[in-house]
Amino acid sequence: MKVLCTKVFYPINISGIRFNTTLSPSNLNTIINRAAQTRDGRHATQIHAQIVVNNCASVLPFVLNNLISLYCKCGGINQALLLFSTADDNAKTVVTWTSLISHFSHAHKPYKALELFRLMKSTGEVSPNQFTFSAVLPACSETLIIAHGEQMHSLVCKMGYESDIFVGSAMVDMYSKCGDMGKAMRAFDEMPERNLVSWNAMIVGFTQNRLYDQAVRLFLNVLEEKLVSPDQVSFSSALSACANLRNLHFGRQIHGTVIKDGLVDLSYVKNSLMDMYSKCRSFEDAVKLFRTMEHRDVVTWNVVAMGWAQNDLFEEACSHFWAMRREGICPDEASFSTVLHASANLAALDQGTLVHDQIIKSGFIGNLCIASSLITMYSKCGSLVDAFRVFNKIDGPNVVCWTAIIAACQQHGNGDHVIELFGQMLADGVQPDYITLVCVLSACSHTGRLNEGLGYFNSMRNVYGIEPGSEHYACVVDMLGRAGRLDEAKTFIEAMPISPDSSVWGALLGACRNYKNLELGKEVAEKLFEMEPDNPGNYVLLSNLYTCCGMLKEANEVRRLMGVNRVRKEPGCSWIDTKNKTYVFTVHDKSHPQMDKIYKKLAELAELVKKKGYVAETQFAVNDAEEFKEQSLWYHSEKLALAFGLLTLPANAPIRIKKNLRTCGDCHAVMKFASEIFNREIIVRDINRFHRFADGFCSCRDYW
Repeated sequence: MKVLCTKVFYPINISGIRFNTTLSPSNLNTIINRAAQTRDGRHATQIHAQIVVNNCASVLPFVLNNLISLYCKCGGINQALLLFSTADDNAKTVVTWTSLISHFSHAHKPYKALELFRLMKSTGEVSPNQFTFSAVLPACSETLIIAHGEQMHSLVCKMGYESDIFVGSAMVDMYSKCGDMGKAMRAFDEMPERNLVSWNAMIVGFTQNRLYDQAVRLFLNVLEEKLVSPDQVSFSSALSACANLRNLHFGRQIHGTVIKDGLVDLSYVKNSLMDMYSKCRSFEDAVKLFRTMEHRDVVTWNVVAMGWAQNDLFEEACSHFWAMRREGICPDEASFSTVLHASANLAALDQGTLVHDQIIKSGFIGNLCIASSLITMYSKCGSLVDAFRVFNKIDGPNVVCWTAIIAACQQHGNGDHVIELFGQMLADGVQPDYITLVCVLSACSHTGRLNEGLGYFNSMRNVYGIEPGSEHYACVVDMLGRAGRLDEAKTFIEAMPISPDSSVWGALLGACRNYKNLELGKEVAEKLFEMEPDNPGNYVLLSNLYTCCGMLKEANEVRRLMGVNRVRKEPGCSWIDTKNKTYVFTVHDKSHPQMDKIYKKLAELAELVKKKGYVAETQFAVNDAEEFKEQSLWYHSEKLALAFGLLTLPANAPIRIKKNLRTCGDCHAVMKFASEIFNREIIVRDINRFHRFADGFCSCRDYW
């Protein structure tokens, strides 16, 4: 008969407590539990060493399981596996196997968990139980390969565990995460008994698979039938569904139920409530909830920051980020991505650079999501050089990073570089996604690569398995239209397998204006007036088409119709940053304190460009009087911003101008001349793209 080991542990200090005691099951259990709380791998190693020295593993049967669990909790999952592989096979019970499988599953190593399950089965000595299946099914979920889950489902039924409530819930969750809600629903319906976890698995599954209506209906059914008492997971999932449906009415009802059930103070629920109100365009309610929270974690701050950004309040989103930092909250991936998104939309380069510094200090510079946001921020702020600097430092860029840099080049008019980058991405084994191909097709359109663009479009289904969307079809129409093949573009639209939207018809109307095809242009414009009765851009395009064809009376009639239909064109507005301050100019602006100097500089510029061969493009003037048309062109907001930049910025500094509308042809011509005359780099970001003017040329090649 073996005697329980009573040798003495060498002193071990864990969380300030010095252990120096004899080994017994209760003492050893206390030590291991305390070490698990510290999650310090050194403690696990010390305890393991003492167990080996005292030869206790063979006489204390629970030691192997507890030690494996301790290593995993301390982050030493590889040490746990090594311990398991060197242990005697007789000591490996179903509890041991299940514990290790569970830990690998929780550590996001699903294939290793499945491999361990296979090894357990192959021994023939240990059979999985309901706890084993509950541990391995989440691993099947994480692989996203439904065949793994189906095989496990068959084995569950074969071994008679399909009626176990925990196994059934894990099965529902597995099918949901693999995207097959039909099988998830069948597994749910076949459960003889359901608990809150089962219902939550279905509600969460519907939400994750964007079946928001069904998620709301199921949650409503739970409430009405009083099947279970919803918890914070139930409420948060239902609120997420309401947010995506923009269903403010039902969201408010859930808010009332949350208060009634006493869960409103849970940060998880409150964050979901704020997110729902933000996405349902009731942001004031979200802000009220935020201000009532005593304990605000980084998720709380992120939800409100995203709310500001989603409601186009980008300055507030940036201010919110710095307020969070002042409160001592450490930003995470979502925090940085949101503030970079806001900075990009403001084209606030100085703001974005400060955030970049914070990213480096916080150790997030290797995060691929943040890296792609940095690329986009620098690109939209007009600094393609900095965007490439970020991209070139990424170790193993994914499709999001590649798409970000490809989109940057496309927006800056570097179509040739887009095609080159796309080839490099494919050579690196990275498959393009939906957005990547939109950027590539757009680049082909703006560089006149018709045949190459059509080749990429035709390869979408066959090569990349991507179903073309309206954006891709619009790019093809734009390609054909820019090449002057208008009838072919119309035939292409009529043969589309999906209903053409306004972007598709808009591309054709723009081509009709460029090629003065009045008959087709009027037909397309009528379709657009029906689809977008409040869009002033369609009226302006038709009016410009009439003007190009010399039909001024008809052009004025279109503009008169805008007034009759109460369709207003947004006033032109341009921004320029100098000395950490943003200055805004509107058409015919006279509010700036240096206006006299600005108009004097404009007059000087007008004389210089005329000597270079400038001829006013009066079709872009809105003044009816012919003698004032050329003069009115010089009061466009981007020309005022240009003059101010020439006056105030250092001679070697680029002039960066942002505009809320598409830049007109006359301003485009003046910018080209100005870049050559003053030997300046001028970057204009309009609503569609960037124009980089240098040495008398534009990056768009006059093809925008």
